[in-house]
Amino acid sequence: MDESKPLKVQLTFSVILVGISLLFAAVVTDHWAVLSPSLEENTTSCEAAHFGLWRLCTKRIFMQEPSPKEKSCGPISLPGDHNCSYFKHFTPGQTSEIFEVTTQKEYSISAAAIAIFSVGFAIIGTICVLLSFRKKRDYLLKPASMFYTFAGLCIIISVEVMRQSVKRMIDSKETAWIKYSYSWSFACACAAFVLLFVCGIALLLIALPRFPQNPWETCMDAEPEH
Repeated sequence: MDESKPLKVQLTFSVILVGISLLFAAVVTDHWAVLSPSLEENTTSCEAAHFGLWRLCTKRIFMQEPSPKEKSCGPISLPGDHNCSYFKHFTPGQTSEIFEVTTQKEYSISAAAIAIFSVGFAIIGTICVLLSFRKKRDYLLKPASMFYTFAGLCIIISVEVMRQSVKRMIDSKETAWIKYSYSWSFACACAAFVLLFVCGIALLLIALPRFPQNPWETCMDAEPEH
C-alpha cells in the first residue's frame, strides 16, 4: 500500500476546497460583468450596471469633471446611487425593465441552471470524499473525482454562456451599452474551473490501483491495498 496516498488525498482535497469556495463566491455574487453606456456631452451623471447569475445592479455615477476623451460611463467604483434587483424570471412579482432591454433571458436562465448543477456536483463529490475518510472507503474517491470534474466542466460552460450573453448585449442595436468588462466574480468562476477540473483528474489518478513497479510484476502480483 502506498503510504503517501492519504497525504496526497488530503492535499488534493484541500485545493479542491479552495476551488469550491471560489465556485460559491462566483455563483452568489453579481460582479460577473460590468456594462457602461455611451456618455453624452455636458452630462454630470451616467448609469452603469453590473450583474451576475441572479441580480442586476445599476449605479448612477456622478461625474464632477467629465473628460472630453471619455466616451463611456465609469468606472463602476466611483461614488453614486446603487440599486439592485433580481431578474424578473426568478421573481415574477418584481419588475426589471433594464433586464428586458439589455440581457437575454434564455442565456441568463441557462447560465444559472448550469451553475446550480456545478454546485450540486461539487457537494456530492465532497460528501464522497468525507465518507472515504471513514473506515478506509477508498473506492468512493473515484466517483468523487468524477463529480469534481463534472463540476468544473459545468461552471466553465456557464462562463461561456455568460460571455456569449454579454457579447450579444454589446452587439445589439437595441441596447445602450457600448463597453463591457468582466469582473471578479467571472474570474472566480474561471479559477474554480481550473482547480476543480485539474484536481478532479489528480484525485482519480491517486485513487487508481498501483501499477507494477517491475517489468515482471503483474497487477495480480502487486501488494493489495488494505
